[in-house]
Amino acid sequence: MTRQTPLICGVDEAGRGPLAGPVCAAAVILDPHRPIGGLKDSKKLSAANRLRLAAEIRQKALAWSVAWASVEEIDALNILQATLLAMRRSVLNLATRPGEVWVDGNTCPALPYPCLAIVKGDALEPAISAASILAKTERDKEMLQLAKYYPDYGFDRHSGYPTAEHIQALQRHGASPVHRKSFGPVKRVLTQQDSA
Repeated sequence: MTRQTPLICGVDEAGRGPLAGPVCAAAVILDPHRPIGGLKDSKKLSAANRLRLAAEIRQKALAWSVAWASVEEIDALNILQATLLAMRRSVLNLATRPGEVWVDGNTCPALPYPCLAIVKGDALEPAISAASILAKTERDKEMLQLAKYYPDYGFDRHSGYPTAEHIQALQRHGASPVHRKSFGPVKRVLTQQDSA
């Protein structure tokens, strides 16, 4: 009798580095009988390819889930703990229980399953690549929505990352409610506002 291989769940996040917006995590259990070609680290794919693959992952994966940690949680906990919280939520929201969880990076969230942290896992393991693609496309979608509410900052162009354009907008307009107050560049702007 052959031993069944455990169902592997890949987990990754998007949005640790930005100055604004929530952090997003995704968990994906791929179906070995329905392979998806072209999976790799979401940062190595064009936006169009990410969207195409994200749709295919949703269609073919055995299970997938996306979860968030809010700006308030990021400021209260710190970005690492908020990221681990979003990862934990994404795994616990899966409709199918995984046998093992493989996480991109060097830290595992607290989970009721065996968990393995894999540095550069999004480039090495298809399930983690799939999770990175879902997390990135979902977060980009969220930042496009936030760009409509806060048009002064250019979120639709840089997704909240600390580009020169974003820093200038921060200095010109101050921090919005979706900026991470615990992050250095935002903190500095808030300090300037307070002392003005």
